[in-house]
Amino acid sequence: MRMSITSGTLALAITWAFTLGFAEEPAKPMGTPADVAANAKKLREKKGEPSKEPAKAAAETVPGGKFLRIQRTDKGVVTGMETSIARYVPQDAAKKGLVVDLISAVHVGEKSYYKALDKAFENYDVVLYELVAPEGTRVPKGGGERRGVVSGIQGGMKDILELEFQLEQVDYTKKNLVHADMSPDQFSKAMKDRGESMTSMIFKMMGASMAMQSEMQAKGQGGAEMEMLMALFDPNNRALKLKRAMAVQFENMDNLSLMFGGPDGSTIIEGRNQAALDVLKKQIADGKQKIGIFYGGGHMPDLQKRLLKDFGMKFEKEEWLEAWSMPEPVKK
Repeated sequence: MRMSITSGTLALAITWAFTLGFAEEPAKPMGTPADVAANAKKLREKKGEPSKEPAKAAAETVPGGKFLRIQRTDKGVVTGMETSIARYVPQDAAKKGLVVDLISAVHVGEKSYYKALDKAFENYDVVLYELVAPEGTRVPKGGGERRGVVSGIQGGMKDILELEFQLEQVDYTKKNLVHADMSPDQFSKAMKDRGESMTSMIFKMMGASMAMQSEMQAKGQGGAEMEMLMALFDPNNRALKLKRAMAVQFENMDNLSLMFGGPDGSTIIEGRNQAALDVLKKQIADGKQKIGIFYGGGHMPDLQKRLLKDFGMKFEKEEWLEAWSMPEPVKK
């Protein structure tokens, strides 16, 4: 089965994984994206994991294991994309009262989506947020000046998809929002220590995207990349068609974190998640009871695993917020 990569897939992978651009380190030889995709499959087999998508396998056995879902009509037409707020509580009854919510996010979405998130944040003692920036960074209202390549891609996607950019819409100036991520220096050092670079990570994501496309084709969901290319040149409903094609790819991205991570994971997922959980431990020690972790959806499977294993928590419930609305166009 022949697989291909388009600029649409690469932009989608970059936007899904990053919040902002970083300085690039020299890359180690990685082979072709096809090599990376094959190596990801070998890694899963070496770990004794099932051949089907690992995150979806987890979702079948762990309640709350799904952090993004697509709404469809009876005919299969995509009409919406939603992200979850998943709640976890201690298994130990003596710790009753502590609540940790994983608040999944997409970085471009409807204005109403970010307003709903802002409203939800008011109910927490503290909300830990992602942003590779110096410790204590607080994003000004409106997001401030855009910097970096990925930020530029996200801004371009926002305009093409007729959506809003997370950093411009979420009110990060609220007192209960706390920065819980790596600094740029910490991020660069962690990547260097793992033998990673931005170029190598992009290659890994490209390989993971190829593997994802292969799995989608095996399930009869192929053609999403061609749909994206056709949508780009649609003079009438470009934004709607692009969102529908991209939503299907987002739906199948649960397994990307394993695919582009090594045996010990990656800096972009596991490394940054550890930084967030270190802050979580401090907040719990300070007596905070209702805590939210506001991170991109790709981080959530690993965060959930660590809450269950390392913090002795259990899933309680979830709610869903509509991030993208994709109704049928009104016929004139």
